[in-house]
Amino acid sequence: MSFGKPVADDLSVVIPTVGRPILLESLRRIAAGDVLPKVVVVADQSGGSYPYEQWVEELGVKGLTVDIADDPGTGRSSALNRGLARVTGRFAGITDDDCFAEPTWIAALTARLRAEPDAIVSGRVESVGEEPNVDTATSGAERRATRPSLTFDPLAGGNVAFSLDTYRRVGPFDEHPSLRAAEDGDWAYRALRRGVQIVYAPEVAVAHASWRDEDERRDRYRAYALSQAGFYGKHIRRGDVFIALRAGVNTARAARRWVRGVVGRDPEMRAHGSAFMRYLIPGVLAGLGRSPRDA
Repeated sequence: MSFGKPVADDLSVVIPTVGRPILLESLRRIAAGDVLPKVVVVADQSGGSYPYEQWVEELGVKGLTVDIADDPGTGRSSALNRGLARVTGRFAGITDDDCFAEPTWIAALTARLRAEPDAIVSGRVESVGEEPNVDTATSGAERRATRPSLTFDPLAGGNVAFSLDTYRRVGPFDEHPSLRAAEDGDWAYRALRRGVQIVYAPEVAVAHASWRDEDERRDRYRAYALSQAGFYGKHIRRGDVFIALRAGVNTARAARRWVRGVVGRDPEMRAHGSAFMRYLIPGVLAGLGRSPRDA
């Protein structure tokens, strides 16, 4: 027990960040939860430019232990791998600095993980605020994946947890620049290929906060498109016919989304679909061109 709240001593949380101020609110939401994690490891790529000592002190008064892990690298994968290296215990959860955990998040994660310790658990990511978001996971139905899908695998990178044994079995997140914004999809695919089940549990919920303006969203769509295509290129280079089929299916889906955006005068859907179409070939070429030692 800590300050009247139970602590999940077998679960720690990793949050990768480049130092956005919204991180403090993300930490406060975890501290306000019904159950606290053993520790929150903040994998920081800001170069120490934020007042973390004050934040750690504030949150410590609320019973939340925060460990700041400086990461001199770049990219979310690097931060995740550095943060996970600091985790001790059985389980690790991951969220983002712009995601706000529901009060029951830690309790729901630990219940699922303790019941199925060999599975990867993911869950809902609701959108809050005025920013349009076409990628949130909001289904209220449980889903289980035991093999890769031709469209996408049910893992939300800002709301996922697993055992450290599973992390070691799947391997670290890919830090190659060609996968800069598709590291979670690549990791999910590798997990399923290794026989690790992914459970989408709708009661495990976080909210993604709005903060990007229109130009920043367009840049994000571009990064997603390049990285998703880089993921295809990486596995096609290995002779993975299934991924080649998935690339074709998702290209058709992106084209359909672009047309729907044009016809329906939906600028967000149009921008999302056109980004994938425009950056498919450059991204695939980047993935194909990786050095064999980066495999």
